[in-house]
Amino acid sequence: MHIVLESLADSDGPEILDIFNYYAENSFAAYSLQPLPDEMACMFLDLSNGYPAVIARDESGTAVGFGLLRPFSPMPAFAATAEITLFLRNGYTGHGIGKVILSHLIEQATEIGLVSVLASISSLNEGSLRFHLRNGFQECGRFREAGEKLGKRFDVVYCQRMMGNG
Repeated sequence: MHIVLESLADSDGPEILDIFNYYAENSFAAYSLQPLPDEMACMFLDLSNGYPAVIARDESGTAVGFGLLRPFSPMPAFAATAEITLFLRNGYTGHGIGKVILSHLIEQATEIGLVSVLASISSLNEGSLRFHLRNGFQECGRFREAGEKLGKRFDVVYCQRMMGNG
């Protein structure tokens, strides 16, 4: 599958929400307990202000995923660390799209001087945990039973990738 990455724009909001809201309703990949309303579409772009943010499109122009980096903390002491958000359209996992998005974001992170990228992942999202661990991240912390969704408690697993790894 041929994938084109484009910088995330305000006009991508409806497609991003469509991708994200599937996971909000049906899985542990998104921490939201309900779909985000249309007016929240700009949130993703606002979160990544000054950081890399892309939408992935297939050869027909369909948005098949998006990824962004955002500040880990607003405190200046943490300026060299970002947190990643990466979602693929339902049915498009396992095609290498996530790796294309991740590779681009890691390359951009290095270029802007980041030292590390963190990922916050539900312990019940085994696919995301495998993906991150296969792509240069290491588990570095776990908050036990910190969340609850769909009637199940889950751990929040933090993974970290140091620039230059993987």
